[in-house]
Amino acid sequence: MTDNTTRLDHVVLWVSDPAASAAFYEKTLGMLPVRLTDFIAGEAPFPSVRVNEETILDLMPMTMAERMKMLPDAARSAGHPVNHVCLSLPEADFHGLRSHLEEQDVPVSEYSYDSFGARGKAKRSFYFRDPDGNIFEARHYD
Repeated sequence: MTDNTTRLDHVVLWVSDPAASAAFYEKTLGMLPVRLTDFIAGEAPFPSVRVNEETILDLMPMTMAERMKMLPDAARSAGHPVNHVCLSLPEADFHGLRSHLEEQDVPVSEYSYDSFGARGKAKRSFYFRDPDGNIFEARHYD
């Protein structure tokens, strides 16, 4: 049975090198690549990485910006990343992610406390960037 309640399906991030970005997300965040082999073979316009069973991040090459014609001035969104994408994790995974990012020499921010999100106030959060400057927040509620 299909559950048709509203949920986040995907976020599209502008990246300079989609294959390198996919490797970053797999290596640092454990997100598995989707269509990466097809992208490398020239059979898909971009790869993605899986956040969870229902959500992916599309890794759109900035070279595709000129083809963005679905809305007036859509091409100008290239180079203007979203403010940030927030990943909510269980507390143990949250601490594991921070440790792993630090081991990979990915700079992380100081902790924030009680920041508001989709599930109310998160106990703790921190921020980090991917290689293209897209900002991510990691948080836990438990």
